[in-house]
Amino acid sequence: MFVWIAAVMALLSGCSGQEGGTEAAERPDKLVIAVGSEPEGGFDPAAGWGLYGSPLFQSTLLKRDNDLKIVNDLATGWTVSGDGLTWTVEIRKDAVFSDGQPLTARDVKFTFETVRNSASIVDLTNLDQVVVKDEYTVSFRLKQPQSTFIARLITTGIIPEHAYDEQYAFRPIGSGPYVLKQWDRGQQIIVDANPDYYGQKPGFEQITFLFLGEDAAYAAARAGEVDLAYIPASLSGTKVPGMRLESVHSVDNRGIMFPYVPSGDRTADGRPVGNDVTSDPAIRQAVNVAVDRQGLVDGILEGHGSPAYTASDGLPWWNEQTIIRDNEPERASSLLEDGGWRDADGDGIREKDGLKAEFVLLYPAGDVIRQSLALAAAEMVKKAGIHMIVEGKSWEDIEQGMHESAVLFGWGSHDPLEMYNLYSSSFMGVEYYNPGYYSNPEVDRWLNKAMHALTEEEALAYWKNAQWDGQNGLSAAGDAPWAWLVNIDHLYLVREGLDIGRQRIQPHGHGWPITDNISEWHWKDE
Repeated sequence: MFVWIAAVMALLSGCSGQEGGTEAAERPDKLVIAVGSEPEGGFDPAAGWGLYGSPLFQSTLLKRDNDLKIVNDLATGWTVSGDGLTWTVEIRKDAVFSDGQPLTARDVKFTFETVRNSASIVDLTNLDQVVVKDEYTVSFRLKQPQSTFIARLITTGIIPEHAYDEQYAFRPIGSGPYVLKQWDRGQQIIVDANPDYYGQKPGFEQITFLFLGEDAAYAAARAGEVDLAYIPASLSGTKVPGMRLESVHSVDNRGIMFPYVPSGDRTADGRPVGNDVTSDPAIRQAVNVAVDRQGLVDGILEGHGSPAYTASDGLPWWNEQTIIRDNEPERASSLLEDGGWRDADGDGIREKDGLKAEFVLLYPAGDVIRQSLALAAAEMVKKAGIHMIVEGKSWEDIEQGMHESAVLFGWGSHDPLEMYNLYSSSFMGVEYYNPGYYSNPEVDRWLNKAMHALTEEEALAYWKNAQWDGQNGLSAAGDAPWAWLVNIDHLYLVREGLDIGRQRIQPHGHGWPITDNISEWHWKDE
């Protein structure tokens, strides 16, 4: 690995902002950055590329600005019919693909039909048909109203009907700010500014993306061979000459999912469902109250994060009433006492009806942050008399046991649909969504009202009520099917003088999301 890194650095030394001792003030028009791993499926929106971060090579109909407000990209305007079933979008007439061909409504239709039929992580199952109204107007017909459909218009990069084939993911053609020049598999891609891009002209003519892990990216930054690198919190305290630390808030959260129902059932393929300890609301509430979220941020994330209370903290659809008092083991003990959990034999673990207050907490082996969070949380809840047995497992093993054991998961999206998938009873046991089999009819009612609202704005109040409406909710203020712990700040070392704009709150996945506003990057004026 390190031999390869050294070789790549030698090859790229002429691209860095520090070439041969060159000062950043000379304004090189090339950047070298290390912000993520190589996309396994390539750069095809039909396979999910662009779902978390800018599509880079493609452009989208709509986008979110740095305040997360929805604005036009390819679209010049859009309307939704009174019944919420038909979305009509008008697109700009000056957009062309990087091969010079015009982008029209036919390409939009082709894109969405291709994505719908691809069975990828992009969910377009509610899309009934796409109709080309004229060369620059397209309408989408839904099977039922869906406020979150707008997220598909925000994240789905438009692909060319005339140039899409089985190799497209590796030779992408789009209308975005950059075009792919070179791809050295497993090592790097080199992109050039798209001279025909209709939007803000990119500040750099060429960018090289190195596919390095966080530790290797840090080593490259210390060697002066990259202009921007993503790094883990554990390396944030060391100064790197010529670079500054940028800390970006995120909803890249980590939390404990509890099996919500008692044991005794099984999935269709025989996996056990339910847990007799975590199905007790007193246990779930006590864990939420006992953990010290700020302590986890300070001690494990080196202060680079924030306490987490839901899967969407800080986003427009977040309900601030979900913030609870924590780090109160005595109150947690009282909740357990009231729930009938008592330490009758004096071993420090409470019991109820012959059942000990202990359960397994799984985390993906090799993930140091999740391991540390799991172990620390286990120590915190021990004070209240709960024994969490922490075990690192492969994702395959976690998938087998996630319906009967608690799991330390990570989520976080700019799409409120994620909340629906995590908590709706219609998603109980569907892949990694709602693995604890959580269900509450009142929460379902709010979630469905939010989903079937005509606009995102109308849906906001419903999403918030699903979290907590004063009596019911999916948050720790209500049923507490999760104990959300922390939101992880995304950390980057940035070359002095490089302005990466005002970064918006980032979704799950450290690295690529920082490219959302890549056209705005430039060298600061002296």
